[in-house]
This record gives sequence, C-alpha cells and structure tokens, in this order.
Amino acid sequence: MEAERKLMITLKRSGIGRPQRQRDTLRGMGLTKLHKTVVLKDTPEIRGMVAKVIHLVEVKRA
Repeated sequence: MEAERKLMITLKRSGIGRPQRQRDTLRGMGLTKLHKTVVLKDTPEIRGMVAKVIHLVEVKRA
C-alpha cells in the first residue's frame, strides 16, 4: 500500500483584516496563530482551501 501524501501548511501572514471566508478557511485547517504548522492529508478539498489562502500560508510536502 502506498504511503499517504501529506502537506505541511504554515501560517505566515495574519488573518486579521482579511475577509471572513478567508479567516474561516484558516480556522478550518487548524491555523490559529502565526508560524503554527499543521500536517494535513493531500486531498482535493485541502488543496482547494490552500488555494483560497495561498497568500497567507507556506506549503511543503511532508
């Protein structure tokens, strides 16, 4: 069985002053504080969320 792909997502810029949808997306991914890193499955749903806030986060493969 192939190893599951993961993404390391780090919050680099604050959600303060951003539209509510972007703040909700960050919270949905578990990013609540600057420089916090979460490891999430590499799924189309997560990729869509990352695309909405790509200007606020840094993404690496885990």
